[in-house]
Amino acid sequence: MMLNLQDIPRVKTISKEDFLKHYFKPQKPVVIEKFIEDWPAYTKWNLEYMKTVGGDLTVPLYDDRPVDYKDGFNEPHAKMKLADYVDLLKREPTRYRIFLWNAIKEIPQLQNDFKFPDFGLRLMKGIPMLFFGGRDSYTFMHYDLDLANIFHFHFEGKKQIILFDQKQNKYLYKVPHSLITREDIDFANPDFEKWPMLKHANGYKTELNHGEVLYMPEGYWHYMRYITPGFSMSLRAIARNPKNFGQALYNFFIMRHFDNAMRRLKGQEWIDWKNRQAVIRTHKHA
Repeated sequence: MMLNLQDIPRVKTISKEDFLKHYFKPQKPVVIEKFIEDWPAYTKWNLEYMKTVGGDLTVPLYDDRPVDYKDGFNEPHAKMKLADYVDLLKREPTRYRIFLWNAIKEIPQLQNDFKFPDFGLRLMKGIPMLFFGGRDSYTFMHYDLDLANIFHFHFEGKKQIILFDQKQNKYLYKVPHSLITREDIDFANPDFEKWPMLKHANGYKTELNHGEVLYMPEGYWHYMRYITPGFSMSLRAIARNPKNFGQALYNFFIMRHFDNAMRRLKGQEWIDWKNRQAVIRTHKHA
């Protein structure tokens, strides 16, 4: 049995008006295939180029180990020179990913390789974030702290994406006081005996190729698996829906600090309680 996933619609290119009308207003995802062919990044950006321009930089690395109470919010699991990391990606599968890295700040010349597209939304220009991964590395199913509108530009190789909107929360084994589902769910091949409510969730899927852009609406859950080594850049625009914007403020100023305080206070007991609650609360909807 498989998850109920429909293909994310694809367009070759799109006008601002059509994007706003057909995707932003109804909050539906879309892949735009040919939007950045005039960017220098389209031809230049690959792993070897990143190694050339930023090889000496030390980068934070994350893997897919479960959350540990000793780890702070989004603390890296290791560090490595970018050149060594790119060599590792090309040599063998690795669980290590670069996550939310503001490379443009550390390698200013990258700024010349792309432009901020006009989708009719005000993009946050200070935080273009880069994400790298090796073959078969993946992110847990999660949504972002700020519930932003996200434009995800993929470079080199191929990446599998699964999305759910916030209406599916009751089926996804969401962990309370956090932005993730149970980490032991394999969304690429879920065990429906163990996680029966996933059968009721309706989501989206696609595979992103070099130069394609995925629009993820506000607060969408996303799971991403690198089919081959590669990297992506995310540009974001603040949540426009007042409920989502309010939730983003709550996550930044209350939820994140409350969760960190409880980790310090209760340790692993807090993590274990949250994981049990994810199951109890989800199965209430059975």
